[in-house]
Amino acid sequence: MHAVQPPAQRPVQPFVQPDQPSVEPAATLAADGGRAPTAVRHNLVLAVTCLALGAVVAAMSSLNVALPSIARETRASQTQLSWIIDAYSLVFAALLLPAGALGDRFGRRRALIVGLAVFGCGSAGALLTTSPAMLIAVRVLLGAGAALVMPATLSTITGTFPRERRASAVSVWAAVAGASAVVGLLVSGSLLQEWTWRSVFLLNVGLAAVALLGALLFVPESAESEHPPLDRVGALLVVAGLGALVYSIIEAPQHGWGSPVTLAGIGLGLLVLAGFTAWELTRRHPLLDPRLFRNRHFAAGSLSITLQSFAFFGFLFMVMQYLQLVRGDSALVAAVSLLPMAAGMVPGSRLSPLLTARLGARRPWLLGLVLAGTGLAFFSRLDADSSYGLVAGTLVLLGAGLGLAMTPATTAITDALPPALQTVASAVNDLARELGGALGIAVLGSVLTASYRDHLQLPGLPEHAARAARSSLGAATAMGGPAVEHARAAFVLGMHDALLVGSAAALLAAVAVAVLLRRPR
Repeated sequence: MHAVQPPAQRPVQPFVQPDQPSVEPAATLAADGGRAPTAVRHNLVLAVTCLALGAVVAAMSSLNVALPSIARETRASQTQLSWIIDAYSLVFAALLLPAGALGDRFGRRRALIVGLAVFGCGSAGALLTTSPAMLIAVRVLLGAGAALVMPATLSTITGTFPRERRASAVSVWAAVAGASAVVGLLVSGSLLQEWTWRSVFLLNVGLAAVALLGALLFVPESAESEHPPLDRVGALLVVAGLGALVYSIIEAPQHGWGSPVTLAGIGLGLLVLAGFTAWELTRRHPLLDPRLFRNRHFAAGSLSITLQSFAFFGFLFMVMQYLQLVRGDSALVAAVSLLPMAAGMVPGSRLSPLLTARLGARRPWLLGLVLAGTGLAFFSRLDADSSYGLVAGTLVLLGAGLGLAMTPATTAITDALPPALQTVASAVNDLARELGGALGIAVLGSVLTASYRDHLQLPGLPEHAARAARSSLGAATAMGGPAVEHARAAFVLGMHDALLVGSAAALLAAVAVAVLLRRPR
């Protein structure tokens, strides 16, 4: 996964029927100790890697359904709820590039097995947690495991499938990556109908165990034939920079957005990330070559996916609390209520290539971003008394916009680089998605928390009760009494402010894409 070092070319294999195992040439297997070639059952390899992928992608969204239950049981504040969700996404994004490089160097199967073991053990540990701090620590561990799993799944597919079957396998991988977030919400909502929020982590344990067994039995080892040195300094810089930036944003409501602590933390994070960029420019084998972003299509695709994920995952963080704690829906009803978004997203993603072939990528891409921004702006006008028809219509608009924009953005990244750098293209696509999600949860969650506290007025309530109600809507709901309605109204106002920020991010992406892809005179 090194930007300036093309991956080793694998020998082309003859076409093999789907129900027959193929023999993988011994030269393409890494660290096999010189053993004889082994039969590779490609359908089983695809099933195992997609199961592992689905587990780690669903973990980004599935816990959103359980936030109200977590808040009531653990008394987590709104800031702690942001950390519970974002700790996973932040570590996932920060470790994605170095974890992918480790898999390329020491073996993708090894990375997949270690990542699944860490993910499963961390999920098992979550069953014993009793406090927000413990749950945040567990989510950090899960994010580290997921960072090893995700790049290993795609690299395993491209490294073991014969060329004529590779495109079909990658399309299945992409479909699983896109659908797992919604499936995770539905499955989690179903579990919460009968069990506590810990059942979500128990499901992770089961998925990780099955995928781990499948990896041990069916997934062959593969790695790059050349072993360029791992960029340890670059890995440390990107982890430190993202950590300082996201920490300062999430904690901003505690200290104030204009406080010296917040501004210094954000400035430090940006400074370290600038140092990472400067360092990568000097390396022969960088984790990510900044020169790639000189390509306008590559830069437009990366920025668009980052800002789309920023808006989408920040929206998910808020909407599940709105549906359950403001509208009073159950966990399952809240998850099912989001299906109209998928009803808009699927046709939008299918229509996007047709429009691109007819009109070029720029027009449907811009239309999708504008629709997504408009959908978020419309949703910001909803309140506790809005009909579900308005909610559903807004979700369809948002889903259609995301579906239209996602395909040309992803294609812009992959088509901008030559075949030898497709591993880098895949890594940047994954990084943009995870980084955008982490920043979206941090920024929109912080705006929501600050606005909620500013708007919450609790006259006559004892100080200790008022302090608990200000910590989160879930805590106020658990208290009951007159504070609940005041807290719901304050949450809706905070959600309005945060969604307008998300809408602005989508529209900013549209402006950036329009500028980067403008036609020369």
